[in-house]
Amino acid sequence: MKNKHRGSNFEDFLKEDGIFEECNTEAMKRVIAYQLEEELKKQKLTKSQFAKRMNTSRTAVDRLLDPKKNCSLKSLILAAIALGKHLEIKFA
Repeated sequence: MKNKHRGSNFEDFLKEDGIFEECNTEAMKRVIAYQLEEELKKQKLTKSQFAKRMNTSRTAVDRLLDPKKNCSLKSLILAAIALGKHLEIKFA
């Protein structure tokens, strides 16, 4: 029996299984959380200090850093400002 996925790329495989968007969203959330964590380490900021800079609660920061939780664009912008960074979003 011929393998229907042989020769295709991983994105095509995920699309065929109907889970591309879900996987892509999860991957983006993980990258954002990782980048935020790395910047906190680089700036030697605690989550409490970060929350204070964002004018929010420590719980809200925990949600922002948890890739399993949803976060708003506003929260991402506030996080970028609190870290002295700019948020870039691109359509490709």
